[in-house]
Amino acid sequence: MLVERVTGNAGNAYISDITNKHVKNLTFASEIKNIALVESFVEELREEFNFGDDAYGNILVCLTEAANNAIVHGNGSDASKQVIISANHDDRHKTISFVIKDQGPGFDYNNLPDPTSPENLEKTSGRGVFLIMQLADLVIFSDNGATCEMQFRV
Repeated sequence: MLVERVTGNAGNAYISDITNKHVKNLTFASEIKNIALVESFVEELREEFNFGDDAYGNILVCLTEAANNAIVHGNGSDASKQVIISANHDDRHKTISFVIKDQGPGFDYNNLPDPTSPENLEKTSGRGVFLIMQLADLVIFSDNGATCEMQFRV
């Protein structure tokens, strides 16, 4: 059984709960204000799956960074385009996995500037993928970078 409900005052955002499979989906328009929906989504997952503070912090940072990248860089802040986040909790392996998809053309994830290089230290952007790679236990990019999968031990 698939259950959907509207979340917040963004009428085009919803969370789907696929019963008995520990899968939840969040879909929202590409507007920066919808990062708050991602934060609420992570909080709901924490309450439901009871993961600790370290995992919560890492997941929150990674998902908000990935969502921000999908909104701004992937979808060009075009509110007619959506970002989809799927979460899959695996009780047996004590992991939670996320897939973040945007409708953009992707990016070359193998050739990003190193944010720790001296010439990049004072830049105000360019750290999101670096943070994701440091905090997640597994990161896989696909669809030319328009899809990012992250896994965390919980």
